[in-house]
Amino acid sequence: MTPFTKKVIAIIAAIPEGKVMTYGQIAAHAGSPRAARQVVRILHSMSRKERLPWHRVVNAKGEISIPDEHSRMMQETELVSEGVEFQMNGTINLKLFGHDPEPEFLLDPSVQSD
Repeated sequence: MTPFTKKVIAIIAAIPEGKVMTYGQIAAHAGSPRAARQVVRILHSMSRKERLPWHRVVNAKGEISIPDEHSRMMQETELVSEGVEFQMNGTINLKLFGHDPEPEFLLDPSVQSD
């Protein structure tokens, strides 16, 4: 597993309940700001194995990006159950529900943020 993949997994695993992060935000925090698609690949291939909270990752517009209707509804249901609210246009207010890891966590992913 590459260092980038390990960082991505650690960042996703640490997204708190009721918060979301974007693919690009995760890529940037993992050290490669232009690797949002790589985050998608990692999330797709490692979510089950690493027990990642995949539903807490959305696109840069605050939208669910999954094209499959069943999976999209499952993600929305999970987020709503955690208290995340969707706006009338179907997006999530990233200023209100977005998560931004503390700098200490990014230096050492074993540090848990509140």
